[in-house]
Order: sequence, then structure tokens, then C-alpha cells
Amino acid sequence: MKAQYAILRFAKYKGPEIGHIESHNERTKEKYASNPDVDTTRSHMNFHLVTPERKYRAEAEKQIAEAGCRTRSDSVRVVEALVTASPEFFKGKKRSEVKAYFTEALDFIQKHQSKDTIISAVVHMDEKTSHMHLCFVPLTEDKRLSAKEIVGNKKKLTWWQDEFWKHMVKKYPDLERGESASETGRTHIPPRLFKEAVHLNRIKEQVMAILNDSNPFNKKAKAEELEALLDKYIPGVEVMRTKLKKYDKTYKELTEENAELEKKLSSASKESVRKRLEISQKLNELDELRSTVEVLPPEILQAAKNVIAHKPQER
Repeated sequence: MKAQYAILRFAKYKGPEIGHIESHNERTKEKYASNPDVDTTRSHMNFHLVTPERKYRAEAEKQIAEAGCRTRSDSVRVVEALVTASPEFFKGKKRSEVKAYFTEALDFIQKHQSKDTIISAVVHMDEKTSHMHLCFVPLTEDKRLSAKEIVGNKKKLTWWQDEFWKHMVKKYPDLERGESASETGRTHIPPRLFKEAVHLNRIKEQVMAILNDSNPFNKKAKAEELEALLDKYIPGVEVMRTKLKKYDKTYKELTEENAELEKKLSSASKESVRKRLEISQKLNELDELRSTVEVLPPEILQAAKNVIAHKPQER
């Protein structure tokens, strides 16, 4: 049986991006083309444990003003806690049992962060693994705006991991403590990168299908369709390449650590074998992402050149 982990992660938001996380969390979009994991036919199964009274940014500004805090343009106004568990943990569980897990997690967070600062706590049941997005305004007990004090350093993040596991394991004894990126010294790969990679691959498949299906009779119509897709695909690849550069150091460190563990494999303990499997999985994930953008098919490159060549020049 695979290990089941209690998972708690934090992200900090300052300005316009608050609206983006709100539209994702509250499912205000009609379509989620860039997030293929969202199955909108199941979105009616999502539920709130804390329902927002107003827009996230408006609520944050209201609380900050009432607390009398000064802010800068780069002040963190909203902290999001992502709460979930290993997929295996949720297998076979009824909706009521899933709700009980997240209610327990909410109780934990409310012990350490005033419930009045919590803007929203919504559980998503319409993606592969159930999870809760809990957003709060990072106000301290003495009414200071300080995300840094609440979640902003390695020591504090380790404390959150320890306390979360201690709290959850009382009710769910099979759960193991998850590792934070700060403890492993590695950058966590956010799920949205894999979703973006899936989206890019789908566009690539559409482009290749058009190139293979083009003939003298449909050339004009196909050219317009191709141009529209390439206008999404080429910039998307460049954005993904830029994002993946952040993980170059991580990839190198993992590769080196994996090589060291392989040398010791003959006398490896159960723990080192487990560690090597974890590293291999992370390397595979990074390889999967890098393969999305490292080599563009020559047919696509040529098609992009043709599109550029035939575009009318601006005067």
C-alpha cells in the first residue's frame, strides 16, 4: 500500500493575481481550456466550508483598512493554503468522509489563524484529487499585516507541517507527514505547470493534424485555423521555457543525488530506496515538462515561418 500524506502548502498574493485565484477557486469561468483537469460536469459537487461575502481583493482591503495597516504595492494581501492528501487517501471515500477531512483541516487552521481573516474555504471535487483552497488575509493577532511572520520563512513552514500532521493524524492515523519544499531544499513544481503542458500538447496535436490534413482545396481555411493555433502555441512554449528555467538547478541537484544513491544501492536501506524512487519520480516529472518545449517539430517551425512570411507588414 502506498504511503498516504497529509498535504498543506501556502502561496502569497499581492495584487491583480488575487482576482485570478478567485476566478479559479470560485469557478466563475465558463470554460477551463487552460486547466484540463477541471471537469465542469462535476463542479456541482464542489462545496464551501467558508463562503466569501464579497470579492477576495475587496474583502482583503476591507480587513486591512479596519485593522489600520499601511500597505505598499508589493504587500501580500492574501495567503492561500492548499490542503489535500495523497490520491490514495481519498479512494473509496464518500463525499461526507471527504468533507469531514477538510472540516478537520479547517479546524486546524482556525486554531492558528483568526477565523475572521478567512475569506473563503472551498473544496474542489471536480479535479483528479480532492483539495481545498483556503484564502485568508495575513493579519497577526495584534492586527499587523505580515505574511512573512505567519508563513514566510523555513522555520515557520516546518512548524506548520509538523502541527498540521500532529492534528490530522489523531483522526487519520494512516497519514504520514508531508515534506515542504523548504525542507527538501527543492522548488515545488506547481500542478498548473503540468496542466499548461497538457494544454500545449493538445494545441500541438491540433497543429499537426491540420498540417497532415491540408490540401489545395482547403488550404485557405486551414491556414486561418493554423495561424490562430500558432498564435497561442509559439508564445505559450516561450512562456513555459522561461518558467522551467527556474527548475534547472533543481534538476541538476536531483540528478547528482540520484547518482550518489545509485552507488550505494547495494547496501541501501529501505529509506534510501524510497528516497531514490521519490527523486526518480521528480526527475520524470521535470523531463515530462521539458519535453513539452525543448524540441519543436520541424513541421511546426516551418508552418510558423510561413505564417509570419504571409502576414501583412505594418507600415
